[in-house]
Amino acid sequence: METATQHHVEVLARLKANLESCILGKSAEIELLLTAMLAGGHVLLEDVPGTGKTVLIKALAKSINGQFRRIQCNPDLLPTDITGVSIYHPKKEEFLFRSGPIMTNILLVDEINRATTKTQSALLEAMEEQHITVDGDLHELPSPFLMLATQNPIDFEGTYTLPEAQLDRFMIKLSLGYPSEAAEKMMIASQSKAHPMEALQAIADTKQVLEIQEQVRQVHLDEAVADYLVTISRKTREHHAVFLGASPRATLSLVLASKAYAFLHGRDYVIPDDIKYLAPFVLGHRMILQMEARMDGVSIASVLATIFEQVRVPVRLEK
Repeated sequence: METATQHHVEVLARLKANLESCILGKSAEIELLLTAMLAGGHVLLEDVPGTGKTVLIKALAKSINGQFRRIQCNPDLLPTDITGVSIYHPKKEEFLFRSGPIMTNILLVDEINRATTKTQSALLEAMEEQHITVDGDLHELPSPFLMLATQNPIDFEGTYTLPEAQLDRFMIKLSLGYPSEAAEKMMIASQSKAHPMEALQAIADTKQVLEIQEQVRQVHLDEAVADYLVTISRKTREHHAVFLGASPRATLSLVLASKAYAFLHGRDYVIPDDIKYLAPFVLGHRMILQMEARMDGVSIASVLATIFEQVRVPVRLEK
């Protein structure tokens, strides 16, 4: 790798260590979060309350010296509460745009499934187009823009299921889960006097994040590896247990995520293991099983495992 690229890889290693000082024992999940950020994607965190989701996202914003905003979703939340609104100014005799919390670098949408479908739809344009439309006028979002939404998997009262179109716009879906016993003991010791986030320092800035995102796009994807990725994606649409398979958008998301994951590990090329590891997190939430398959106990994980067994892994033979 070139010197500039090596420097950015070192920055990412320090950034990862920064986040691990706040959220103990979740190295793999932190890597997935950084992968989404570097790939320019959004993350859906499905987990029970109190597992450190908000702390992790705040720590990320602080580590890249980015602006952080939070939206607490509920049935009363309106689309304009997210995007902003145009207000008439009597002296100037014109409408002035007052931006909403979506105008930020890191946006936490807490309990997204508690917002009504109308309010949820206000996020779609921002997630895909990186801008919002208010009263017919386009407003570009700050760059980089990363949206992290949370939802509680066990509390269904007063919630609205996320539509497939919105799920498809999340690059990665993951769960933090409970910490291990050792990590929980370390957490008690580390927070006995002060929270680690109080001492957290910025490792990078938003300009560096944009530079790394540009370098991620230059990561090499060999034609044989690309064929492997596309075959996996297409197999999800052909599997007998699957009602709705991965979309072309999902295929592109897996490409970008694989490149980001490779860069995060100091490589300027994607290997099949990157794709195999990321596929459940990138494709899983975009797939819907047949009703009969769900009744028979079939899971998305088992379907993907079957697909991995069916698809031949490309191997380069050195002469």
